[in-house]
Amino acid sequence: MATTLYAQKKTEGFRLVDNIDAKQIDVLYNDKLLTAYYYADSIKKPVLFPINTLSGITVTRGFPVTPREGEPVDHPHHIGLWLNYESVNGLDFWNHSTAIPYKDRSHYGTIVHDGVVKTEANKTKATLEVTARWINKGETILLRESTRYIFSVEEENFIIDRITTLDALNEDVYFNDVKDGFFAIRVARELQHPSDKPEIFVDSKGNPTTVAALNNEGVSGEYTSSESLKGNAVWGTRARWVSLIGKMNNQPVAIIIFDHSKNIGYPTYWHARGYGLFAANPLGQKVFSEGKTKLNFMMKKDESVTFRYRIVIRSGSDLSIPDIESLATSFEKEQK
Repeated sequence: MATTLYAQKKTEGFRLVDNIDAKQIDVLYNDKLLTAYYYADSIKKPVLFPINTLSGITVTRGFPVTPREGEPVDHPHHIGLWLNYESVNGLDFWNHSTAIPYKDRSHYGTIVHDGVVKTEANKTKATLEVTARWINKGETILLRESTRYIFSVEEENFIIDRITTLDALNEDVYFNDVKDGFFAIRVARELQHPSDKPEIFVDSKGNPTTVAALNNEGVSGEYTSSESLKGNAVWGTRARWVSLIGKMNNQPVAIIIFDHSKNIGYPTYWHARGYGLFAANPLGQKVFSEGKTKLNFMMKKDESVTFRYRIVIRSGSDLSIPDIESLATSFEKEQK
């Protein structure tokens, strides 16, 4: 008997696919992966990983989840795009990873994915609402997290809005004023600043190898802030937004992170490092201001706080400063 084969119809726009076994929810656009909400227990926090441009360029570092040859292997807790902090009631949520010895893990906190509250997807936008709990080693819950991701496409821009509400459930919660936090992405090698410092990189077999003198071929990243600072001068300064622009696969690539005027500490300080860590930290002010300001943010039991961030991923053509300002303005209007 003859069998008729039907070509699978291509899906236009966004689609969310729940891969329960892999512990991830894929975010597809025109059937191509843009990112995934990834919540494997081993990474100690939910993240978006990987993150791709509309043309398929991966802007996030693969290590330690899917290492690629030529990548640095520092900071194994830098995975994809995430939100956490170095000191919450004395627990370090930022630096926790499987690289931490078991005997030391009582000093670290973990963010555990609880469940999916809502999913929506259409031709122009997708929404993913999830919950998580910030816990200590004894699984006492310090914070309940409710996060809404809004994924959208405008021309060549892949836009991710993250709106996160933290609730202090069982006790007062203290965010001590420290350097490492808060909303961050670890970028691919090509988007780092060129550097001549020795580092350890992954070789073709996935093994770490020390390289004394770096080859900066194809490495072209540069930060620019809304306050017109560039390069390493952006670190430790306040700005409404910061862009990281370079080239990958011979295409211009841009990553822009936007703060929101309703966030604590606006405009945020930037923990933006040339080696590929790109982070906004509104809660750590003492180090960045050289002691001129200090926050030590505290939430009373049953209080809540909401943070709003936008990140834009683009490839194929440059973004002008007026274009970036327009994206900042629309973010302010859409997330009032």
